[in-house]
Amino acid sequence: LQRASPQHDAATTTMFHNGDGVFRYLAKKLGFDTLWFGYLQSTVGVIQLIGGPVFGRFGDVFGARAALSLACASTSVFFVLLAIADHPFMLFIHKLPSIFMHVLPACQMVVTDLSEPEKRADALSKLGLCFGIGMIAGSTLGGHLSTHYGEKFTACVGAAGSAFSLLLVLSFIPKSTKSEVPRSSSKSENQNQKVFSLGEITRLMTFPGVMRIFLIKIITGLPSGIFQVMFSIIAMDFFKLEAKQNGYLMAYFGIVQMVVQGGVIGRLTSRFPERSLLLLSIGVTAGVGLAQAYMQTVFQLCLTVTPWIFSLSVFNVITDSMLTKSVPSSDTGTMLGLCASVQSLIRTIGPTIGGFLYMNYGLTSIGLTEFFVNSVVFVYLLQRHLRKTERQKE
Repeated sequence: LQRASPQHDAATTTMFHNGDGVFRYLAKKLGFDTLWFGYLQSTVGVIQLIGGPVFGRFGDVFGARAALSLACASTSVFFVLLAIADHPFMLFIHKLPSIFMHVLPACQMVVTDLSEPEKRADALSKLGLCFGIGMIAGSTLGGHLSTHYGEKFTACVGAAGSAFSLLLVLSFIPKSTKSEVPRSSSKSENQNQKVFSLGEITRLMTFPGVMRIFLIKIITGLPSGIFQVMFSIIAMDFFKLEAKQNGYLMAYFGIVQMVVQGGVIGRLTSRFPERSLLLLSIGVTAGVGLAQAYMQTVFQLCLTVTPWIFSLSVFNVITDSMLTKSVPSSDTGTMLGLCASVQSLIRTIGPTIGGFLYMNYGLTSIGLTEFFVNSVVFVYLLQRHLRKTERQKE
């Protein structure tokens, strides 16, 4: 039951996490235009970019249960502030708790601590399955509540759902999930207790292989992230999709992701080494980028989505698993916080880069960027893999 609880909590929290949808309608009512909406979204990206590593350190110092409790409590406060927002300035205020709203990394901390290293990638992928279910259920529930009872009531339901998730965490997650790690000295112990220690955070980059995988995660993830953040604009402007059609398409994306996360990644990780799967995911992403550059119809978009979601899911799970295995168990929370900051970085700079490419060079430029970047990384990793294989034969 304790091992299943993080995943249950993830689904519950995400089910009620429809704050972005409620926010858009409420912001429109309070007079927010597109420019100010962009400012606010960029502000949130910066807040979470800074908060990710700090949140990860908090989890290492105080435990995964404390981190998950903080994330759920922050989410509840986030919804309460959204419910009482009656002025544009309050929309900025209600975003402040997002610095600690890292529910997925917190659940990953629990799963990482409770899973065996060889089964970690499978466990992380199953966690993504639960969040996918929660996203679909949460979006559906949030839409119905907003339509029939208004945005403020929906925000209150979100706050109640997050509070309920907090109770689940306190009831079922063990207080200590990490194995005991011996401390070399009292000085080292005191240093490790500093949540805001920049040195302790950056120290993880000195472990063998961490910097390389982390750079690959950023460089390879950025082009795909650009397409993700620009998708709503591409769907409306390029493919001329209406809101209802876009909803069906997003549901299809969610179903594909759940199938990949729940039924495919676990089997792959049990049969193939992680480095081979990393190489596979980057190669598939490169091919999908080339296809996205020349697609013209919604049907062609749907054809490219399946391998694209497969490659992204495998890439994210494998890189997270490899990075957490590269550092001591006492530092896995900080590493997961750094991984979360990569996504925040992409959400912060992605709209600017994507908007520039799309407005000046069209959809083709975004797909070709994804193709060329992933191709270069693929060739680099393939050459490195071949050289390592030759040295092992010698």
